[in-house]
Amino acid sequence: MRKFLIVLLVLALVALGTVWWLSRPDVAKLAANDVAGRFPKLSSPRQETFPTVNVAKAVGWPGEAKPTAAAGLTVNAFAKGLDHPRWLYRLPNGDVLVAESNSPPREGGGFTGWVMKTLMGRAGAGVPSANRITLLRDADGDGVAESRSALLTAANGLDSPFGMVLLGETLYVANHNAVIAFPFKVGDTKIAAKARKIADLPGGGNHWTRDLILSPSGQTFYVSVGSASNIAENGLDLEKRRAAILEVDPNSKQVRIFATGIRNPVGLALNPASKRLWAVVNERDMLGSDMPPDYLTQVDIGAFYGWPWSYWGGYVDKRVRPERPDLLEYTARPDFALGAHVAPLGLTFAQDVQLGGSYASGAFIGLHGSWNRVPATGYKVVYVPFDGKGLPVKGAKPVDVLTGFLDGEGNARGRPVGVTADASGALLVADDVGNVIWRVSSPQSAGTASAAASAPR
Repeated sequence: MRKFLIVLLVLALVALGTVWWLSRPDVAKLAANDVAGRFPKLSSPRQETFPTVNVAKAVGWPGEAKPTAAAGLTVNAFAKGLDHPRWLYRLPNGDVLVAESNSPPREGGGFTGWVMKTLMGRAGAGVPSANRITLLRDADGDGVAESRSALLTAANGLDSPFGMVLLGETLYVANHNAVIAFPFKVGDTKIAAKARKIADLPGGGNHWTRDLILSPSGQTFYVSVGSASNIAENGLDLEKRRAAILEVDPNSKQVRIFATGIRNPVGLALNPASKRLWAVVNERDMLGSDMPPDYLTQVDIGAFYGWPWSYWGGYVDKRVRPERPDLLEYTARPDFALGAHVAPLGLTFAQDVQLGGSYASGAFIGLHGSWNRVPATGYKVVYVPFDGKGLPVKGAKPVDVLTGFLDGEGNARGRPVGVTADASGALLVADDVGNVIWRVSSPQSAGTASAAASAPR
């Protein structure tokens, strides 16, 4: 009996040691910017049985603390005291809409559900969705919104809202599960009407955000829809019309797939020089802290980006079964790597942002920050310079514009999400942990603020 107990003890220790070994966090061997640029350094994947977990604890901004702007730029709070502000949209009169939103109730329970809820809570994303679109107004042009009003709420039909587009006298909103519409005139501060459904979208899942922008024709919308899983581990039947960018016709209410195999596209924008669609994309997990890179890319109709079978233009993910080698020759390579696990969400081009010559032609990107990389990365706003051909500059790396979201102990004082220009040309940044909209300006944008204040409201 004693020998039997000793054998059991040894087996238990071996099992515990195996679990400990397999669950050790994977530590990055490359600097964050090594895995960035048009030609990033790609290492061999380090497949993980348990994901590396390194969630920055959300603590908010103490006192009058604020992020650090790049040299020559200043930052101030455009609006404080919001409830998980995620996405921004500027109206023609300069009013700014902010979607105060979070994920819908997540499916599944048990241990996995408990772990997910715990991690989301630590990261500051465990709060219920406010389901509100708030209108912010800076009438005097001093860079601070002195008035705000609840333009739309759950009572109107908001359900984890995100992207917003004004077309004529109709405001379109992307809920996590549908594109909806409301009558609206610029200058109004409240909408009483109930939502009118335009089109259903795949709802819920791990990736719930749905950006919404006008296509170059001005007649249809592009909508970003992330995958429901990491690598379709729950089956492709649950991924229908997901990991895709959809095109919606608001008149016919028809929906078609514009591009696929793009794991979690979030921010969408049209390049002002080429009028082509660009997106920022969150790539897959559990291949180590260095792989694969999240990215910024131009998206053409019919393009396929490999998910779930491959990444970065054809690197096969050997975890996915059955394999699809026949798809490799049709897999598009992204245009610009942003680093591994940086979680790019916000995207806007420099057309309306007036921060000076160093930022005259390129894209601003809000990096929400990693939860599964050691050391943590992202947690900042960066700029990617573009050349005269409408592509990121060869050899360029992301340029820091707004940093300081992590404190000295690695806690998250804030996390950047949506980015857009205000009427003066300053850059607005939604911070869903600090519950602030930050405003990054330069002497050039400050000089146009008074002109913006005189615009019709």
